[in-house]
Amino acid sequence: MARIAGVDLPKKKRIEFALTYIYGVGHTLALRVLSATGISPNKRVYELSEDDVASLTKELRNHTIEGDLRKAVAMNIKNLIDIKSVRGIRHRKGLPVRGQRTKTNARTRKGKRKTIGAKPKTA
Repeated sequence: MARIAGVDLPKKKRIEFALTYIYGVGHTLALRVLSATGISPNKRVYELSEDDVASLTKELRNHTIEGDLRKAVAMNIKNLIDIKSVRGIRHRKGLPVRGQRTKTNARTRKGKRKTIGAKPKTA
């Protein structure tokens, strides 16, 4: 099992899709990295040699991925909260940030429905 950027890649997947398991690496970046290293996108992860894994790791160091990217995103959100922008306030309240409606839907951000003043059930 190949380990790149602290992530174990699934053995039986093609390398072009296995690289997308790394946070910050999408399909386009995976193809770009593979073409830069000269590795065929059709290769499976278990077919990679140690040199291939080393070249992929070296090429991915040029991009912001995994921990550094997570830290940058968290700092951006914290900055929005600190300056009290509309987006920051909505992050703090746990509401949708990008203009979605909240009268209905938005259950992913708001969580389970909270009933207020419901009558207690009697046996």
